Amino acid sequence: EEDFEVIDKKQLPDAAELRNEEKAKPEEARWSAPILSLAKKASENLALSYGSALKSASLVGLVSKPGSSDSPAKTNTRCHTMEERANLMNMMKLSIKILIQSALSLGRTLDSDFPPLQQFFVVLEHCLKHGLKVKKTFIGQNKSFFGPLELVEKLCPEASDIATSVKNLPELKTAVGRGRAWLYLALMQKKLADYLKVLLDHKHLLSEFYEPDALMMEEEGAVIVGLLVGLNVIDANLCLKGEDLDSQVGVIDFSLYLKETQDSEGKQDGGITAVLDQKHYVEELNRHLSCTVADLQNKIDCLEKTNSKLQDELAAATDRIGSLQEEQQQLKQQNELIRERSEKSVEVTKEDTKVELDTYKQSRQGLDEMYSDVWKQLKEEKKIRLELEKELELQIGMKTEMEIAMKLLEKDTHEKQDTLVALRQQLEEVKAINLQMFHKSQNAECSLQQKTEAISSFEGKTNEMMSSMKQLEERLQQAEKARQAAEERCDKMKQELAGRLDSCRQQMAQLDSKCSTLEKELKSEKEQRQTLQKELHQEKDATALLKTELQQMEGLKKELRKLQDEKQQLKKVREEQEQALQEMGLHLSQSKLKMEDIKEVNKALKGHTWLKDDEATHCKQCKKEFSISRRKHHCRNCGDIFCNTCSSNELALPSYPKPVRVCDNCHTLLLQQCSSNSS
Repeated sequence: EEDFEVIDKKQLPDAAELRNEEKAKPEEARWSAPILSLAKKASENLALSYGSALKSASLVGLVSKPGSSDSPAKTNTRCHTMEERANLMNMMKLSIKILIQSALSLGRTLDSDFPPLQQFFVVLEHCLKHGLKVKKTFIGQNKSFFGPLELVEKLCPEASDIATSVKNLPELKTAVGRGRAWLYLALMQKKLADYLKVLLDHKHLLSEFYEPDALMMEEEGAVIVGLLVGLNVIDANLCLKGEDLDSQVGVIDFSLYLKETQDSEGKQDGGITAVLDQKHYVEELNRHLSCTVADLQNKIDCLEKTNSKLQDELAAATDRIGSLQEEQQQLKQQNELIRERSEKSVEVTKEDTKVELDTYKQSRQGLDEMYSDVWKQLKEEKKIRLELEKELELQIGMKTEMEIAMKLLEKDTHEKQDTLVALRQQLEEVKAINLQMFHKSQNAECSLQQKTEAISSFEGKTNEMMSSMKQLEERLQQAEKARQAAEERCDKMKQELAGRLDSCRQQMAQLDSKCSTLEKELKSEKEQRQTLQKELHQEKDATALLKTELQQMEGLKKELRKLQDEKQQLKKVREEQEQALQEMGLHLSQSKLKMEDIKEVNKALKGHTWLKDDEATHCKQCKKEFSISRRKHHCRNCGDIFCNTCSSNELALPSYPKPVRVCDNCHTLLLQQCSSNSS
């Protein structure tokens, strides 16, 4: 199946001859001592298997002895595959050895046209094709070694560059061409052995592409990977563009491994290659020199142009310098004239400033005194304002507490009304019970008459209680009206009502306790009613119960009297509170007036700014210029500067206790305000 050429055994060289040839080589090939030593060791190891490789290549048809248990066909195929693996491994050793020897003898980088390199790729391709599985597709059967090589990209991320560059080549159309390009690039990177070792470490992935007895699945694959490590010594420069890798025929040429070529031809070929290399080197030098000459000429042209431009700029600059010197002389003369004028004006201004300083000092003393008085008044007004704000906050808190107390009183009144309704219902029930007892107890008429009299008296008392309750309701309505009036007035009252509210709360607590006692008594009455229903036949017990009920009614009367007394006390307290609220209203009206005065003063101070003497040179009203005879005067209301004629009026301002100088406009405005306030 493999394309081998059978060679005579006599033509095969011995290991001794190969060693003598290596010793007879010139010292020019020893361009790298350590690399040569490594290559020689590899060649000595491979020389022993050199003859056996060609012998095994010529004996492809031999068959080994079959085993006793297998069939003859199976044993034939196994022996055949074993021989193929051995032959391919031996040929791989030979090709690597000759490639290393030839590369070290030349001492330069290898091109794609180098025959030993081409034969190395052919042998490696046969090794990778050995035992490949045939994949069936819609087009037909496909058998290529590029499939397992694509796995390297997943297992080793460093090989991603090779895969992308191979896929981007437009010339490659088949999987075989892509596989060959991949091998070229891996050899140039000196990582071919590393990539194949990664594949062999993951044989479970290779089983998808190779048969179990393939070369890459057996130990021979690991041996080949170890041999490929020696190729890292070689520098290969392979050009993939322009080569037809798809249609190359992979046939092994055994003529390279024969010893028929003479030394003279090798020397001539070496000389020709050296001359060709020198020719290429000289051509490259000439090309670089021509490029540098063209660049230099372009630079010279640019420099000449820039030089001419600079000369023109120099001429223009000299003309500008002459004109600037003339302008400088003119400016010097003008500066001397301006200096003389300024000195004269400075002397005049110094005299004026001395006079103005004297007047300013005199006016400043008066202003400082006025400012100190105003500042003291402001501090006092601020203190008053803070006190008023505190009083306002206290009164607001008092108002909220009063509202809460009034709500509690309303709740208590509603609860008492509910209790009265319950008492009425209980009285009605008592009446019904008494009627039943009248019908049932004929023997106790005298006692019943007494009971009816007691009941009638009790009803009269209840009617009195109802009338008193109506009066209380009317008084409560009046109290609510008074409370509404008190709410309007009691905006700022707090300190005096604090103690009174505490007393009111105590009284309310007492009322709550009394209500609780009433509820307990009502519960006891219900129990007594149940006992009356059970003991209707016993008159003595019934009369005793009626007596107890009458006693309870007397207690209720006493409690009602107490409640009336408490309400009268509350009325007195409310009257006192109303008087206190009226007094507080008077105080508040006075404080509001004071606050309005303070706000007017603040507005007067914020709205107007005190102009400095340096900022005004003319009177604001008559627009006349100030001088020694026409002095400056400040208006105490607006703060602007006027002459004596425009600010001869005097008025008493809120910020000044005495009448002060005011301008004409402010004088008229203040008079209008005073007239409007008085009206």
